[in-house]
Amino acid sequence: MKTLKFLLLALSLALTGCGESPPPAKQAEAPPAQAPVKKQRIALVMKTLTNPFFVEMEKGARKAEAELGIELIVKTAAQETSFEQQVSIVNDLIQNQLVDALVLAPANAYHLIPTVKKAKDAGIPVVNIDARLDRKVLAESGLQGLPFISVDNEQGGYLSAKTLIEGVKKPTQAAILEGIRDAENAEARKRGALRAFAENPAIKVVASVTANWKIDEGYAVTKAMFAKHPNIGLIFAANDMMALGAIKYLEESGKKQVKVVGFDALTEARGAIDKGAMLASIDQQAAEQGYQGVLYALRLLKGEQLPAETLLNVKLVKAVSAP
Repeated sequence: MKTLKFLLLALSLALTGCGESPPPAKQAEAPPAQAPVKKQRIALVMKTLTNPFFVEMEKGARKAEAELGIELIVKTAAQETSFEQQVSIVNDLIQNQLVDALVLAPANAYHLIPTVKKAKDAGIPVVNIDARLDRKVLAESGLQGLPFISVDNEQGGYLSAKTLIEGVKKPTQAAILEGIRDAENAEARKRGALRAFAENPAIKVVASVTANWKIDEGYAVTKAMFAKHPNIGLIFAANDMMALGAIKYLEESGKKQVKVVGFDALTEARGAIDKGAMLASIDQQAAEQGYQGVLYALRLLKGEQLPAETLLNVKLVKAVSAP
């Protein structure tokens, strides 16, 4: 009997051991890979990088790129007078669908307007910085309200030139080195300078000639002006590059008594101010214009309504010891 019980117990254990083992635990599936977020591509198209002003503008735009998480494309023409090249650059960006938005610092008030119309028709927002595109032609093209970021160039021209007229009591001849004619900022700076000169009856403007924003033309034009008007005592230059060209001529010709002011407050101009070769210049916050231009472009891509005009403050830069 005991033997039978033992056999039954052994058979029961054997049957239990032959049972199916429980299925392995199901492993959790890995979550699907997240597609990389596409960055908005914004192009900054400037006149040139031969002028340090636009180097500073790019620095501001690069700062915006890092902080805002966009992809910045920077394009420039060869020179500040390379109008058609600037048009070609913008057309290429539009036609090849390379960007989501454009920030433009135009070389003059007119040449880019048809291209801006193409951008609008393609659904590409545009921000205008530095030099204003002509408002009348923009309106005629259905581009009213295009966001514009710059400074009050007329006020800057006035403040710069006003430093020249302070303390002048005897009859004195003055000259103006203009920027590119048809560029709105150049004309505004000239108006500001003329307004300042008109406040002092002792001053007579005997020459007003364009040097196209360039240092070499500033030198050549200044030399030509003195050939006709050797008694010029004051020079207002609508940007620092032209002012530095004028200073080079004045130093080479020994005309140390001539006072010069500029516009842009470039590092080189600040150095000339510290040495006493230049009386003053105007800081128009180039880097901030670049930063704000990219920021505005991104806000347009988000569908925000922006002001038609944003003017940054100008700052008069003089020697530390100057009154």
